[in-house]
Amino acid sequence: MSDITLVFLALVAANLCIKLWLGARQANAAQRNRPQVPEAFKTVISLEAHQKAAAYTCAKISLTQWSLVIDTTWLLVLTLGGGINWLYTLAINITGEGSGLLTGLVFLISLGLASGIIDLPLSIYRQFKLEARFGFNRMTPALFITDLLRNAVVSLVIALPLLSLILWLLELASPLSWLWAWLGWMVFNALLLFIYPVVIAPLFNKFSPMPDSAHKEKLDALLQRCGFSAAGLFVMDGSKRSAHANAYFTGFGKNRRIVLFDTLIEQLTPAQLEAVLAHEIGHYQCQHLQKRLVLMAGISLALLWALFQLLHADWFYQALGVNNANPATALALFSLAMPLCLLPLTPLSNALSRKHEYEADAYAARHSSAQELINALITMYRENAATLTPDALYSLFHDSHPPATLRIAHLNSQAMRQS
Repeated sequence: MSDITLVFLALVAANLCIKLWLGARQANAAQRNRPQVPEAFKTVISLEAHQKAAAYTCAKISLTQWSLVIDTTWLLVLTLGGGINWLYTLAINITGEGSGLLTGLVFLISLGLASGIIDLPLSIYRQFKLEARFGFNRMTPALFITDLLRNAVVSLVIALPLLSLILWLLELASPLSWLWAWLGWMVFNALLLFIYPVVIAPLFNKFSPMPDSAHKEKLDALLQRCGFSAAGLFVMDGSKRSAHANAYFTGFGKNRRIVLFDTLIEQLTPAQLEAVLAHEIGHYQCQHLQKRLVLMAGISLALLWALFQLLHADWFYQALGVNNANPATALALFSLAMPLCLLPLTPLSNALSRKHEYEADAYAARHSSAQELINALITMYRENAATLTPDALYSLFHDSHPPATLRIAHLNSQAMRQS
């Protein structure tokens, strides 16, 4: 066993142990604080709702822990267990060629299909057992199967051209191939931003223009007040899958849309919904999307450069148990191994995201009402059974939004400035 293999195993063990430990801390925090609603929420969150959130948190953590063990086992089966070798041999048998673009594509599709099958039992349990137990599931088995098939088709249509380009550039292996691959990746993401709201999203949900109502009147006035233009306000039929509620912007430039879940409109008053939309507008006006895109571009550039450096490194394949050294197996190995090295960066990414959330909240407080945003958040915490008492370390690694107590305290300081 080589030193690189030992390093890989150490990284696998460290990632698994850290994530299991963080999950245990989160479950313990929820259980420890279960008997009493936090002081800041005692007048607005009932003990019953608080305890439901604690139970929901613990149930999700338990399922996640099982998922971590299964995913880690699958990673070892694919690498040191010879799974990638077996799948590549299968691809050769299907295509009738020892290497090449077609064999690489068949191999990567087989790998994705096998990984999806491994994930499927827990996905079914999550949707029809866990979510149903807490009253959130509204998806039927027929819709679940339809979603699976649609996801598979859309993924193939999107992934095949991109994978073909990357594999071709990896095979070409010219000094600047990694840069051309990065440019292709960036163009792909830009196109996806434009076509997702008008082509892909409608395949899964119905998007209806928001009808005239007190809610729409409030939102139209806010958009005019903020000088923000969009292709329209749309209501999404999220209730056909889940009772969870959300709102988001999608698209880019003239294609950007404001999407509100029908469940969110049911839960919030017009003033509360206005404050939520003001928060989302804040993300755009503070240029958070552009900053994230620049950061993503830099990270993807570094990762693609690293991938091309490993392309002809025999030790990379041998240490991870792969016999066939080629662009497809290099891409697969890199995608499987690299996340193990990126775990320490997760808190930094979340810290940046939280900073953006605070800035968007401050924008919402200036252009709407901090108190109404507080009321909206409390409603969403309650209706989504979100824990009010997350473990601090777990939150650093898993939460892109500030914990409820800190976020409400920040908004309260904004409200005091308004008064």
